[in-house]
Amino acid sequence: MNLAGAPISWGVCEVPGWGFQLPAERVLAEMRDLGLTATELGPDGFLTPALIHGYGLRTAGAFVPVVLHEPGHDPLPGLPEEPEGMLVLAAATGADGYDTRPVLDEAGWATLLSNLDRIAAAYGRSVCLHPHVGTMVETREDVVRVLAGSAIPLCLDTGHLLIGGTDPAALAASDPGRIAHVHLKDVDAELAGRVARGELTYTQAVREGVYRPLGQGDVDVAGIVTGLDRHGYQGWYVMEQDVVLDGPDDQPVHDVRRSIAYLDGLLKAE
Repeated sequence: MNLAGAPISWGVCEVPGWGFQLPAERVLAEMRDLGLTATELGPDGFLTPALIHGYGLRTAGAFVPVVLHEPGHDPLPGLPEEPEGMLVLAAATGADGYDTRPVLDEAGWATLLSNLDRIAAAYGRSVCLHPHVGTMVETREDVVRVLAGSAIPLCLDTGHLLIGGTDPAALAASDPGRIAHVHLKDVDAELAGRVARGELTYTQAVREGVYRPLGQGDVDVAGIVTGLDRHGYQGWYVMEQDVVLDGPDDQPVHDVRRSIAYLDGLLKAE
């Protein structure tokens, strides 16, 4: 298993006011000490390849929110020419945060799908689209429309898909060839349902613990991992349990350690 970490599991997020932000050195040192071999970059400027390599890690990819739906706006010039690792795109709304999103009209959908195909043609299997709460591709209907209307590979984020109404295990089973990257999350389904019903914002749900250590929530993590392995998946599994931290005394590393132990157990059981 190609297993990587992500700064968001340590509470480091690009959203303004998200919570206390740990220093990069602590995050990388704890990743290294857990035995992880790679990380995603996190927010723009938080990590550099040189800093990552200095802790003996590799770069698994970069999460890049980008506006794809606005006619007259070309997203390609703003993307890195030669990304290190997987370029993980989210169809950004253009606003900060992930608590609200506008309704996309037909012209916006046509632009978004066209831009996805242009990006896929330019980057091949080194780019994927991340269905994500609070972006223009969030719901089950959005995901189906992208699958039918573009050729771009997907990031299977098991948490965001579930919150948006897509069964991640079913998607992994029905379209394994479209999966180029995986973000592993486990989810408290009751809290996820409250987000879907508008009773909680996404940020409130994260603070209340919607994401659980792997094996302690309602996502069929074992079925997803074994199913993708059976279909020959060779990409990264990035552990992402988004958290909001209150201060430097918080210890998110403990939940990451529990998730690694769960995955180790899966591998030993095979």
